[in-house]
Amino acid sequence: MSIDLITEIISRALYTVIITVAPPLLVSLCIGLLVSIFQTITSIQEQTLTFVPKVISIFLVLIVAGHWMLNNMITFMQDLWSDFTIYIR
Repeated sequence: MSIDLITEIISRALYTVIITVAPPLLVSLCIGLLVSIFQTITSIQEQTLTFVPKVISIFLVLIVAGHWMLNNMITFMQDLWSDFTIYIR
């Protein structure tokens, strides 16, 4: 197993992680930004106000995109395990 192969596996793993977690993180970022703009406009100083909208939105994203996210991770693991004989040489 060469350094190039290890680097490729790590690169693919990091790419898979970034692509998989992008939808919930982007939705959470957008909801947090909208709530903070709302707090600024209305001068509400409640720190826990962002918690409930973020949890609900992330839950909805996981319902909608969860199947794709799980398939993305499963595909990566199947590719990794199917090439297992290459890695032990």
